Order: sequence, then structure tokens, then C-alpha cells
Amino acid sequence: MSASLATRRVLATLLAAGTLIGAATLPAAADDHRRDHRGPHSSLVIGDVQYDSPSRHDRSNRALNREWVEIRNTGRHSLNLRGYTLTDQQGNRYRFPDFRLEGRSAVKVHTGQGRDTRHDLYQDRNRQIWNDRDTATLRDHRGNVIDTESWGRRGHQHHG
Repeated sequence: MSASLATRRVLATLLAAGTLIGAATLPAAADDHRRDHRGPHSSLVIGDVQYDSPSRHDRSNRALNREWVEIRNTGRHSLNLRGYTLTDQQGNRYRFPDFRLEGRSAVKVHTGQGRDTRHDLYQDRNRQIWNDRDTATLRDHRGNVIDTESWGRRGHQHHG
């Protein structure tokens, strides 16, 4: 009988401990959920845009590289942009390579050809894509919209 009582006491102690451990982990899980709701990459934004180069009919690589979209990391931590995409309204898409954008820094995505560096990436296109009325959309590797930037129109237009 005493063995049965001891077993019940151990079981009751374990259940109580499990309940306390479960309660202790609950706030942390709720906190993680809050962070996920904000978005894991919300520190990424589209910064400055240089579109429709003045030399529109000049298809030289130099003219193409004067057209760019800047991606800024406003957070403290670096982020790998591998698989992220940058698209325009016409469906032209640039897929980021294995590229780490440091915290509180920016990279310009140029239209033309060049050698990728920490501050400049190149789409390797032979024609300009950013028009005087356009929208740049940055998506993560799962296709979720991270940020959009429109220019050249009065107010926001929604196409449905």
C-alpha cells in the first residue's frame, strides 16, 4: 500500500511540474507568435528608385545601370535574400542570388550587367524595365509581399 501511495505522490509531483513547465513555456510561445505576426523580414523596405533613365533610347550598359531600385535593411541583423524577387508591373522578375544584406545597410539592384558586390547587384538585362509609371514589389522566397513602391501616378490605383 505504501508503494502505491509513493507512486501516486511521484505521479502527482510530475503532473504538477509538467503543468508549471507548460505554463512557463506558454508566454514564450505567445511572444514568438507576436513576432511571427509582425513578419520575420519586416525590416526590409524598398528605398530610393531611379527609373526611366534620361537616356531612354540608349541601351548601353552604362545607361541601363543608371536605372536601379534600392533595397534597405532597416534592422540590426543581416538577412539572406536568396530566393527573394523584385518585380515590376509588367512581370519582369529579378531573383536574388545567395546574398546577405547587412543590418542598417542597402543594396542597389541595377538593370544592366556588372559584377555583384555588397552594395550593388545586377539583373543582366539588355533593356530598361522601370517605367515612369510603375510599381516595384519585393517578395520573400515564399512569394509573400514584403514591400511595394509605386511612382508616377496621383494617388493609389488598385487593379482588380
